[in-house]
Amino acid sequence: MADTLDRLRLARSESVGPITYRRLLERFEDAPAALHALPDLARAGGRAEPLRIATRDEVAREAEALAKLGGRFLYVGDPDYPPLLAELADAPPVIAVLGPPALLAASALGMVGARNASANGLRFTENLAAELAVPHVIVSGLARGIDSAAHKGAMAAGRTVAVIAGGLDVPYPPENAALQAAIAKTGAVVAEAPLGTAPLARHLPKRNRIIAGLVRGLVVIEAAARSGSLLTARLALEAGREIFAVPGSPMDPRAAGANGLIKQGAHLIETAADVLDNLPVRPGHGFRPSGMGEPPRLWGAPGAEAGELSRARRLVPPLIGPEPVAVDEIARRCQLTQGTVWAVLLELELAGQVYSLQGNRVARYAERAAEDF
Repeated sequence: MADTLDRLRLARSESVGPITYRRLLERFEDAPAALHALPDLARAGGRAEPLRIATRDEVAREAEALAKLGGRFLYVGDPDYPPLLAELADAPPVIAVLGPPALLAASALGMVGARNASANGLRFTENLAAELAVPHVIVSGLARGIDSAAHKGAMAAGRTVAVIAGGLDVPYPPENAALQAAIAKTGAVVAEAPLGTAPLARHLPKRNRIIAGLVRGLVVIEAAARSGSLLTARLALEAGREIFAVPGSPMDPRAAGANGLIKQGAHLIETAADVLDNLPVRPGHGFRPSGMGEPPRLWGAPGAEAGELSRARRLVPPLIGPEPVAVDEIARRCQLTQGTVWAVLLELELAGQVYSLQGNRVARYAERAAEDF
């Protein structure tokens, strides 16, 4: 119990995102050591005010409240953590789950689309989800429109997983409170955010990358040219998942996104067979788009790094701007080992000066890009 509470403290501490969490555990081996190092690392990165570190009482209260709801935490690296989700470079350090964890490891398909869906789109989604739910779990985001239809169709024939943007105790939209409760009884509800978190717009990309990470393939129905559904599709594509899209009328703006995906190579689907016949047996296994992955295990002993660290703290920060830059490019220009560069970047991130993106890239805070999740 003590170890899991320390991991939860680390995940809930200020400036510790999913990628930083993994770097900290890689460097310090366990959560207590990483927690102990946080203040010194943040000061070394130039932070003046104290870093906000979650207390043991805070996370103990959260764990107790989650248990009262009937849920549990799953930690990345543990055997019961969803295996496909764990392959993401920015996999959530911890997720809260209502329902059996084994359901998150089952063969799954994602279904996403427009909130202001047409009547035909809703009917098609419910029917398709009901057919696909016989061999697969259907995963969606519990939003209005296509998401809700996907969950309802799946529940008619099988099981479904809802991934939400806020805390498990904050149903959203309010009219889906009963649907969320029903899914929790027969399927599973997943959240990365702490209990009590309101589902704000900035949380949606995080939710979308969990949907993409849990599934073998993603079906897009009625998505506008600029929409969260297309972001989910991009994340799924980067994770090596198969992309499917339902075509629509070129006169309907809600079909522009799905039609665009088809033009770019997504599978055009009209029936469940179109999905099932093109679904890979094992997607995402060991998949990493070019440059994506965990930082190399080159930290070395702190004493051995001391000389290089002083030089790196002077050379690395000026090379990082608001546009993402590859870590290996920084190392090459500074003539430093990647391990030393990673050490300085960890300090800068905990100081709130830079942030990490997938693909072993970093950027300085300005206006954060939409892909920063």
